[in-house]
Amino acid sequence: MNKSKVYFTKNINSESLIKIYEALNTKLKGNIGVKVSTGEAGSRGYLKADLIGPLIQKLNGTIIECNTAYKGKRETTSEHLKVAEEHGFTKFANVDIMDKDGEIKLPVKNGKHLDFDLVGESFTKYDSIINLAHGKGHMMGGFGANLKNMSIGIASRNGKAYIHSCGKTINPSEAWTVKYEQKDFIESMAEAALAISDYLKENNKQIVYITVMNFLSVDCDCDKNQTDPVMSDLGIVASLDPVSNDQAFIDMIWSSTEENSHLLRERIDKQLGRHILEYAESIGLGTRDYELINID
Repeated sequence: MNKSKVYFTKNINSESLIKIYEALNTKLKGNIGVKVSTGEAGSRGYLKADLIGPLIQKLNGTIIECNTAYKGKRETTSEHLKVAEEHGFTKFANVDIMDKDGEIKLPVKNGKHLDFDLVGESFTKYDSIINLAHGKGHMMGGFGANLKNMSIGIASRNGKAYIHSCGKTINPSEAWTVKYEQKDFIESMAEAALAISDYLKENNKQIVYITVMNFLSVDCDCDKNQTDPVMSDLGIVASLDPVSNDQAFIDMIWSSTEENSHLLRERIDKQLGRHILEYAESIGLGTRDYELINID
């Protein structure tokens, strides 16, 4: 497989976000959904309105999300929309909680753990997707970026339960009591991401991948008690390949010599986080081999 292009800017502001999107040279068509984590109430690292708003407005995009499987302020649509408003998202775009009216089943081809992926019903109405991820650590997945944003992020509440339980239940109240191997959970995330990728390709829909690498906490934006960053902001990466984009993010963490960067590496490896890259590559989601193109 040829190397994928990954574009990079060390600048994190609304202008550089537009610039790196334009570097992808992909004209998104039709109804554009922008998959962003709205961030749990109490979290601090979610992508802020003043950073992402100008790009989304420029493209006339809709912020797309799904409800959470865990107990919190985003497990119901009404509460979720309140959090989205509190976090400033509704000021510049419509917010679509995609599983508010139900879910649809997308097949997982040749999955070891999942037979299908359950996604919010309204996901199908979008012609193009921007997978706009916040790169950071994660208590369960080790790290979160584009692959996680495409799998757990686009999955419905029941779909999240199915991924978290490695295909054993779609019931959110049961998902957290199921015993599973960590490696299987990491692979289940990749399989759910593949179902999204296959669906988009088969329906001639587009997707681009952007990760903002700031507020680098060991915790995810889904954690209301999200801890402080352990290393400095890295910048923004963008690609048409989710595996390469996530790999570039990981490589930057691993090449950091900052004093506390080891805390993020330890969190990622404790949860076998990097395994998602090799497994995603093995099932055809992309390549870990990339060319980094600095646009500064």
